[in-house]
Amino acid sequence: MKAFGKILGLVLLGLLLIIVALGFALTHLFDPNDYKDEIRQIARDKAHIELTLNGDIGWSLFPWLGLELHEASVATLANPTQPFADLQMLGLSVRVLPLLRREVQMSDVRVEGLNLRLNRDKDGHGNWEDIGRAAPLAKQAETPATSTGEPGVETPATAEKAAQPIRLDIDSLTVNNARVEYNDEQSGKQFTAESIQLSTGPIHEATATPVKLTAFLASNQPVVRVRTELNGELRFDRALQRYQFEDMRLSGEVTGDPLQGKTVTFAAQGQLLLDKAANVGEWTGLKISANQLRALGELKVNDLDKTPQISGGISIAQFDLAKFVDSIGQTLPAMAEGSLTKVELVSRLQGTPTSMALEDLNLKLDDSTFSGRLAIEDFAKQSLRAQLKADTFNVDRYLPPKSAAANSAAVARKAEVQSSEADAMAGAGTTPLPDAPTKGAWSTERLLPVERLSKLDVDADLSFGQLTLDKLPIQNAVLKANGQGGLLKLQSLRGELYNGSFDASGNLDVRQATPLLSLQTKINRVPVERILESQGQTPPVKGLVTLNSNLSGSGNSQKALIDSLNGTTSFVINNGVLLNANLEQQLCQGIAFLNRKTLSSTPRGKDTPFQELKGNLTLRNGVASNPDLKVRIPGMTVNGNGDIDLRVLGMDYRVGIVVEGDKSDMPDPACQVGERFVGLELPLRCRGPLELGAKACRLDKDGLGQVATRMAGDRLSEKLEEKLGDKVSPELKNALKGLFKR
Repeated sequence: MKAFGKILGLVLLGLLLIIVALGFALTHLFDPNDYKDEIRQIARDKAHIELTLNGDIGWSLFPWLGLELHEASVATLANPTQPFADLQMLGLSVRVLPLLRREVQMSDVRVEGLNLRLNRDKDGHGNWEDIGRAAPLAKQAETPATSTGEPGVETPATAEKAAQPIRLDIDSLTVNNARVEYNDEQSGKQFTAESIQLSTGPIHEATATPVKLTAFLASNQPVVRVRTELNGELRFDRALQRYQFEDMRLSGEVTGDPLQGKTVTFAAQGQLLLDKAANVGEWTGLKISANQLRALGELKVNDLDKTPQISGGISIAQFDLAKFVDSIGQTLPAMAEGSLTKVELVSRLQGTPTSMALEDLNLKLDDSTFSGRLAIEDFAKQSLRAQLKADTFNVDRYLPPKSAAANSAAVARKAEVQSSEADAMAGAGTTPLPDAPTKGAWSTERLLPVERLSKLDVDADLSFGQLTLDKLPIQNAVLKANGQGGLLKLQSLRGELYNGSFDASGNLDVRQATPLLSLQTKINRVPVERILESQGQTPPVKGLVTLNSNLSGSGNSQKALIDSLNGTTSFVINNGVLLNANLEQQLCQGIAFLNRKTLSSTPRGKDTPFQELKGNLTLRNGVASNPDLKVRIPGMTVNGNGDIDLRVLGMDYRVGIVVEGDKSDMPDPACQVGERFVGLELPLRCRGPLELGAKACRLDKDGLGQVATRMAGDRLSEKLEEKLGDKVSPELKNALKGLFKR
């Protein structure tokens, strides 16, 4: 037995020496460079590619099947003179014996200077589509030779072998200085990945493989450059169709035209999983940063083989959105200083490749907190859906300030009003009527972004504990609106205002060149002076206003809308005061004039309380006609009719004060109300800026003269009646009375 074992050992040693000697002979006596033409032909016939070998081929046979290619390029048979890939060097070695067991055991794989060029021509055809595709003539010649046996029949052994996966075992993979370029001749766009460096650790099935990848990415439309670095551990199991990227860390910088010279530093990390058998993808432990922005979360994608369904959650830490937007080279619309400096978000995510929704959203925006749902139902149509609740929200701080032109117009308007007001107060009703205002009160600047609004697809249901809009503090506000195809509908904007309430609805139609606006408003018992004070105006009246209006206009500026304003309005102001408007003094002056007496005191400004002020307005092209103004004041009634020119915010009224009786002490003996003044209507004329209110009213001297003439006629008639009695015929009495009443 010992001899047999010795002999067997010598035989095996001899066989091994023969194999080594044969490998040495093959590798030293057989030079693959002598067979480049045959190798090219095999590449054409079997792989259907045009292989060019400009450099040497180095190789080894046993125990490693080693191969080195230098200065090689690959082209398609359709364009053999235009290589789509070339490389400086490819080096790899494969163990020979494991190949017999369908196992690929490789040493280090190195790729140097790979250059891959992908091109889509003007007809939309990509050069990569011809890779591995036989040329037409070659394909015709090849078809008979490759057709063996019965068509479509495959032996069970072949099918079984094809189903067995090849087992990979690679010591490492290194790619140095690679470049990938993509050109689209149809659009002129170009994308490149340059200076690609890839290195890995040992690559084995179901084993974590360290991976490091760096590259410079670029595009020309727009011009953008990105520096990236990717690290992590790759684990894959092809039998289970499960792929993981553990401890993934992606970082880099972005510069380019969209960033206006700024640089964005970004980073992302987490655990990635792709389970093709379950059609599931996950990103857990997600962390993202971009300049000041920091976010945490997780994402899961189901139904990868159908329409992918996205779910997960995201949390964005508080950051300064204004600074972030500036850091990425963008500009926010002008707004109040300090806005968008505190932004924070927590939400669940639901979506598809064409939509995204933020569910159970909690958004903190400066001093406001929103909760609810925000979604884009269709990215292509930008279909926005919002159901949100907020504690407080100040709209004004996010609106642009008035332009210089609007400010100068407002200053000119204010100066005109102040001049008229000073004259009115100085004369306390004895000076001439103020001039009618001439300065335009409205801006001519473009008001609405018509192009953007025409594409808007929105459905919003918003509620606020307190909403500040145009400086008005609205409590328990509710806003419901929708828009599509250029027609925007304000279904309702309602709330509580200064212990009163309001409700507004309307439409904005931008489907034509000139926008059309309609608005219906209901205001119930809101202090009118508080509204005017919030707009920076000095109120001429106080009281609780109830108003109903139905208005329409057209145009794309404040001036155009006011100039075209049409509709109706009815209003009532209860338990109010006419501020700095002493109608009692006006009445006193009129009675003194009729009594032919002089007032003993200088008239002073004084408020006039009233029980009710009401009327109806009919608007036509910015001018409101008010034929039935009525004011109920203790001891008198005021009737008026006139116009309000909203284009310049001016008014022109004729007013009559009806004396109801001597119910209070008059401020001057010269104007004591006697029986003959009861029921008498004293005429006033009110003209000037609307802001002056009753301060712009003066006694109508011409009308007052007619009243005096009528009163004189009445007194004469009384005396004639006393003196003549029945001595004069009725016809003569009437004729005498008529002389004084004409």
